[in-house]
Amino acid sequence: MTTLDERPALAGPRAADLLRSALRRHAAGVTVITVAGPGGHAGFTATSFTSVSLEPALVSFYLSATASAAPAVRDAEAYTVHLLRDDQQELANRFARSGIDRFAGTDWHTGPYGTPVLAGAAARLTARPFLLQPVGDHLLVVGEVLDVDTAGGPPLVHHDGGYGGFAPAREG
Repeated sequence: MTTLDERPALAGPRAADLLRSALRRHAAGVTVITVAGPGGHAGFTATSFTSVSLEPALVSFYLSATASAAPAVRDAEAYTVHLLRDDQQELANRFARSGIDRFAGTDWHTGPYGTPVLAGAAARLTARPFLLQPVGDHLLVVGEVLDVDTAGGPPLVHHDGGYGGFAPAREG
């Protein structure tokens, strides 16, 4: 019998395509993450946001190591995660777009921890870096939560290349 350690892992371009195809089937909440660093502010759309621990309060996300926002994330003293509402698809698209000023035309202000705070999110969490770890072609960012604001509203969800909302199933 072959052990798991003896079996080769998926690798190469075909593996990346297979992984992308499978992950498109995973519905995920949509966030915009903003940071302020020495070079100014930066922000990007992410679906890799998740909780890590309640005690201490830790959250995480992944970012491509080659993303334009990666240097600002590495240098940031804090970041704010905006959990988007289902009517904020345009905001998600703007912060996913490359080569533009993502903050131009965006309703935002500087928050108490120096990060850009976007208007209208269903919830916001501001955190300070706890762990930055290269993982494959990405950077794992774990943050210790400093502040939470929960305005509410239905979430924006990304699935199979598109956006949608979510309504809980009715019991009974």
